[in-house]
Amino acid sequence: MIQKSLVSTTDLERPENLYINRELSWIEFNRRVFEQAKDKRHPLLERVKFISIFETNLDEFIMIRLAGLKDRVASGVPTRSPDGRTAEQQIAAVRERLAPLVQEVRQYWRNELLPLLAEQHIYILDYEQLDEQQHQAMHSYFVNEIFPVLTPLAVDPFHPFPHISNRSLNLAVVLSDQIHGDHFARVKVPPALPRLVPVPIAPQENEVVAFVWIEQVIAANISMLFPGFEVWESYPFRVLRDADIELQEDEASDLLEYIEQEVRERRFGQVVDLMVNPSMPPRIRSLLLDNLEISPRDLTVIDGPMGMGDVIELYNLDRPELKNHPFTSRTPAFLQKGSDLFSSIQRHDLLVHHPYDSFNSVVDFICAAARDPQVLAIKQTLYRVGQNSPVVKALLEAVENGKQVAVVVELKARFDEENNIVWARELERAGVHVVYGLIGLKTHAKIALVVRREREGLRRYVHLSTGNYNASTARIYEDLGLFTCQPAIGADATALFNSLTGYSRQNTYRKLLVAPVGLRRGIVERIEREIRIQQEFGNGRLIFKINALIDPEIVQLLYRAAQAGVEIDLIVRGMCSLRPGIPSVSENIRVRSLVGRFLEHSRIYYFGNNGSEEIFLGSADMMQRNLNARVEILFPLEAPALRQAVLKHVLEPIMADTVNTHELQSDGTYKRLELPQGEIAFDSQAWFISHPLFEADEGLEKADTTISAIPSSA
Repeated sequence: MIQKSLVSTTDLERPENLYINRELSWIEFNRRVFEQAKDKRHPLLERVKFISIFETNLDEFIMIRLAGLKDRVASGVPTRSPDGRTAEQQIAAVRERLAPLVQEVRQYWRNELLPLLAEQHIYILDYEQLDEQQHQAMHSYFVNEIFPVLTPLAVDPFHPFPHISNRSLNLAVVLSDQIHGDHFARVKVPPALPRLVPVPIAPQENEVVAFVWIEQVIAANISMLFPGFEVWESYPFRVLRDADIELQEDEASDLLEYIEQEVRERRFGQVVDLMVNPSMPPRIRSLLLDNLEISPRDLTVIDGPMGMGDVIELYNLDRPELKNHPFTSRTPAFLQKGSDLFSSIQRHDLLVHHPYDSFNSVVDFICAAARDPQVLAIKQTLYRVGQNSPVVKALLEAVENGKQVAVVVELKARFDEENNIVWARELERAGVHVVYGLIGLKTHAKIALVVRREREGLRRYVHLSTGNYNASTARIYEDLGLFTCQPAIGADATALFNSLTGYSRQNTYRKLLVAPVGLRRGIVERIEREIRIQQEFGNGRLIFKINALIDPEIVQLLYRAAQAGVEIDLIVRGMCSLRPGIPSVSENIRVRSLVGRFLEHSRIYYFGNNGSEEIFLGSADMMQRNLNARVEILFPLEAPALRQAVLKHVLEPIMADTVNTHELQSDGTYKRLELPQGEIAFDSQAWFISHPLFEADEGLEKADTTISAIPSSA
């Protein structure tokens, strides 16, 4: 708990004054994503892409976080959030904060982005804007491409209200029958068809492209689905359901089959949100609410397109001038010289910074292990590997070459369950030892272990990372990775895999901080050490670069450190429950969030340690789930050159960023950094593209380049 002697007023002991609600903090994060869509420094189609990211993020938030709050209300669990709110209060606050933001996104799309797209001869039209010839073309498209796929579902005493699948876009159709009166039907918009339908343009306008929303094409031709009836009205609506998989692992005889079944049933989860347009009359809204068994509180009225994640389809246009200039990831120096990777790792630890350094170094590491006759075994964790994974293909090749391969596949990686199930089955068929981790814990650690026979005996090579073994996301996610053959880390890696694949109560490690057994303790001890150093020497220093900070114990401890005078910089991309700038509590804490072209994903923990600096990298954020309910790793950078590289070439440029950065205020809002008069903006992500961690392989030992390399005009 926060030491009461250091807190001057009773007011500061109230939880709402010390903690920012995690759900509201997440909404502010997604608002910063939307800010990227508004940022005129981005090319136009990149801004459209950020609208899609905003909407996809929002869908997942509703399906997981809002759904979880509803579950808590339904179960009657009386627990409160750290900021003192009940689940019902959090739902109300979330709804209140989301409604204007969702509408602001639509207004910006309509008033700003659509005109800018039109200036570039890209038109998103309403059906009413089409001319007669285009109407005919859309009718033909409907007849030939859409109509055969549609399935109208009537609702009457003989036809019960149909199941409305998760994330589906639908039309509520009202029909008139002279004999029996009005009827209601539902038509689902086919998700397999493009949401934006190309509209033909006159030949003389060959630079113009135009689209119309598919639901408008269906609505304009919907009478074909109901011959003999008069269609009075049709209204779009969209449903989001609870998509969080409820795990009862201890009751599952086969976890793979259990997860497979849960994924299939995800589309039948409880409805969390019903989205409708303002034009839908109250009687149709009531019909939907009643049949979906939800209340008006679960209704979102959207004046504009629903499911705007689909605007990502525009990014497929061949308009490179409207996108970011592509860049080629660097091939690290240690791969350029022609020497084998294992020899390079023997000379010294190697550090890579993705996406600026190519992910091929990781793929090459696994491929080299698969093909090297001296390699005996490969062990690896897989959390999100993506499709057509080169890493998985290398593991399959290793089995064919007679290596012993063991893989921990996390089946519970949210929204990647199906993909991971496919890979797990393929790996098992090939003869890989596949395990699914520990009961009750997600395996989120990123680690690969290679055992190689050499002249001196067996040597263990280890790759540790802050990010997934996913070649696709490695092009857009910022992450750090370490290659090492340090005996102590190799021994720790072996002990960890033994605990994941066999029976082990290993709870101490030589170098690694491993959750849930010791990572929290390791972080707490080091923060407390900085407090003692501050009290004795006056130079306590903490810098954390993480994705989320919501663990109450860590927040309280950081408050204690700040009250003791420790200088604290937090770079928290997403949720942050800590309130900076509270008098007498957190005046020494600065919290910044960096959201830009690349997803800031690395976790870096810097401890000043009175000049004997410590830096840990890894997969863990400061969240209860990461510290208590996941297998996570933080790994130390032992080489002084690597510590200096991360401090001078990663952390300091990020803290100097004035382009992608917002600063958290004590009231929970974020404010874009304001440049002093005459100072030139600095974009850390752009700087990383042209400034490698090390200019040459020798830099790994000397680390003689510093932050001063950042030009004042960057």
